[in-house]
Amino acid sequence: MTTPQHSVARPRTTAPAAGTPAIEFAGVLKNYLSHGETVPAVKRTDLAIAQGEFFSLLGPSGCGKTTTMRMIAGFEEPTAGTVFLDGKDVTHVSANKRDVNMVFQSYALFPHLNTYQNVAFGLERKKTGKDEIKRRVGEILEIVSLTGMEKRSPREMSGGQQQRVALARALVNRPRALLLDEPLGALDLKLRQQMQIELKRIQREVGITFVYVTHDQGEALTMSDRIAVMNAGVIEQLGSPREIYEKPASRFVAGFIGTSNIVDGRVERVEGGLGLLSYTAQDRVVVPVEDAVRSGDKVEVSIRPEKIDLHRGVPPVTATGGSVLSGTVTEVVYHGTSTNYTVATAAGADFTVFDQNASNADDLADRGDRVYLTWAPQHSYMIGV
Repeated sequence: MTTPQHSVARPRTTAPAAGTPAIEFAGVLKNYLSHGETVPAVKRTDLAIAQGEFFSLLGPSGCGKTTTMRMIAGFEEPTAGTVFLDGKDVTHVSANKRDVNMVFQSYALFPHLNTYQNVAFGLERKKTGKDEIKRRVGEILEIVSLTGMEKRSPREMSGGQQQRVALARALVNRPRALLLDEPLGALDLKLRQQMQIELKRIQREVGITFVYVTHDQGEALTMSDRIAVMNAGVIEQLGSPREIYEKPASRFVAGFIGTSNIVDGRVERVEGGLGLLSYTAQDRVVVPVEDAVRSGDKVEVSIRPEKIDLHRGVPPVTATGGSVLSGTVTEVVYHGTSTNYTVATAAGADFTVFDQNASNADDLADRGDRVYLTWAPQHSYMIGV
């Protein structure tokens, strides 16, 4: 899709002091009462989201991500702690007085209003002048690629177009931050992928802070500047998509973000910043280690499936310079661009391997085949160190 070229509306109010977070939690926690018992939804959290950042709250159902967003919006009040917007304490400020807007999975468009009327609704409620409404609605419809669809009703539009109307309606008010609660959940896979790119483009053009709630790891990795991975009310890791994918801070993060192979073992020796875990005379895992790691320490190591090479013959040790695990293929799944193998390894763990389908289509391993897995030392990562 061609990116529209035009001037972009920026948030309307006086800019906060340089370096002031758009959104900040200081010691925030949220408890609920259930059958007389206190249930922690969000445990004590400190968090700062930068101005103009695309920030995602990622985690499974019940992890506390939606409760966190609702406390930002003002729909929930913290049990303890302070919520700041642009440096101002809004902990006890009602939702309708906070300079944030929210977009839901259901879109919540008015079925009896056309696109223009849906987008203009908030401005009309604020008694904005007609010329100003026309200008701002036209500008935001161009940003979300809906110019020419002003007179269409929601029922005449696709799911992706309805999603864009909901975004335009929220953005036309120029909020300081836009909160999005799984807004792409109702779309089919291909449209979701298209809208992920569109959302990032729109966010970049309007320059507003986006806070995005999702349980979809691919979605968060695609769009986010930073991601907070939540589990049982706790942020287990906060970082860029690359940091979280390549260097997971815990076993939960390693398993939740994409696919990860995790192997346990004791460090046999440390040399040149590398630790060696041995399983048999030929099976070993080599991993970069911190200075605090010593021989005899028990560790967990994560390896991503796409980093691993699968061999049907014994690989020369000198060629690998790193890890070698033998095993037996237990499952083969063809995915078109790649073939995914499950291998029961000598380390006692089942490994998943993504083998790119290129010129090796006639040399695929099959169930029951004896294979060898190799990967470079830098592709092993010690979890939690």
